[in-house]
Amino acid sequence: MNRKQLILLIVVGAVVGGFGLYSYNSRKGSWEESSEALGQKVIKNFPVNDVERITIKQSSGQLNLAKKNDIWAVQERSDYAANFDTVSELLRKVWDLKVTQPIEIGPSKLGRLELLPPDSGQNSGTLVEFKDKAGKTINSLLLGKKHMRESKGGDSQFGGGGGWPDGRYLMVGSNLLTVAVVSDPLANVEAKPEEWLNKDFFKVEKLKSISVTTTNATNNWKLSRDSETNEWKLAETKVGEQLDTAKISWVNNALSSPSFTDVATNSSPEQTGLAKPVLAKIETTEGFNYEIKAGNKTSPDKDDYYFQMAVTGTFPKERVAGKDEKPEDKAKLDKEFQEKTKKLEEKLKAEKAFEKWTYVVSKWTIDPLFKERKDLLVEKKEEPKTTDKKDDSKPADKADASTANPADKLVPFPAAEK
Repeated sequence: MNRKQLILLIVVGAVVGGFGLYSYNSRKGSWEESSEALGQKVIKNFPVNDVERITIKQSSGQLNLAKKNDIWAVQERSDYAANFDTVSELLRKVWDLKVTQPIEIGPSKLGRLELLPPDSGQNSGTLVEFKDKAGKTINSLLLGKKHMRESKGGDSQFGGGGGWPDGRYLMVGSNLLTVAVVSDPLANVEAKPEEWLNKDFFKVEKLKSISVTTTNATNNWKLSRDSETNEWKLAETKVGEQLDTAKISWVNNALSSPSFTDVATNSSPEQTGLAKPVLAKIETTEGFNYEIKAGNKTSPDKDDYYFQMAVTGTFPKERVAGKDEKPEDKAKLDKEFQEKTKKLEEKLKAEKAFEKWTYVVSKWTIDPLFKERKDLLVEKKEEPKTTDKKDDSKPADKADASTANPADKLVPFPAAEK
């Protein structure tokens, strides 16, 4: 080996060694950065108390939540009240989100994690923007695909396969250095307005009477009772009608726990059918009077109906003292009466807030309104048909050959010849 070749080998060795050292230091630095990011909050110093608007954008649509007089509302449902627990849970989770696995990735690989902007179509993510009162964005998260834990081991960095979601890929804003996996799948963060509504609703308690009026007068009916311990009676009973107590077992709990699936918007009375509804009037022993309206189906393939309600209440202002009431009991009974009256007035105020909306409810919720009059009655038993007995007697001159006297059929022998 001559001197020139030796120098060349030394130079090549130095280059290879330098490259190896550079690669080692790069991997070491990357590992140290990953170790440092592990367990850190996704958004540092998230100002949760300054958030007054939340926008969720997906390729399928957009949702806007905003505070109105300190109450969260769903703008896509005409500012109907949002579920405070659902909104506050999202804010709490974002404030507490921690990195469980940092991800090194380039722009071309973002689609594999569904971390493309919502308007990108396929492989797009869910953009969640947190804004202040003026609408200025404070922070934003781009939520990608769910991280799947394989049922048979061998977790993949990019998910897929069987198993169940144990986290989610996300990115803070558009910063590639913040791509990571968090331990919460955030499965409920979707741009579906109906999922963010406050589903608290009115409740009918201590039913005294219920009447249903339809466009077909023959199906109208009214059930009532004098008190909670009395039996139900059918009003205007006709001849041959008898109330079937087994068939009206539902009446005590009618609309005692109603629910709705959505709030209807931009629906005319003609479209909803609430211009000519099935109308129910309900009276309770506590002084509440409800007017319930059921309209058309929301669509032919769903068993949901348009629905409205209104309520009034009349409560006694003073308590009538008992005949033998003792003076020492008066203060206690008066206090109990005042507390009960206050609760009734609060219930009335809360339920009147539901009057301004048109709701979408399932048929199960308002099933009593679709009962026809015949559905309340004992079924009439059909009497067996009577048939005339057949007369087996026959005239003598038309007697059957099988019943004639055999002697009448004898033919005399011819006289003997002499």
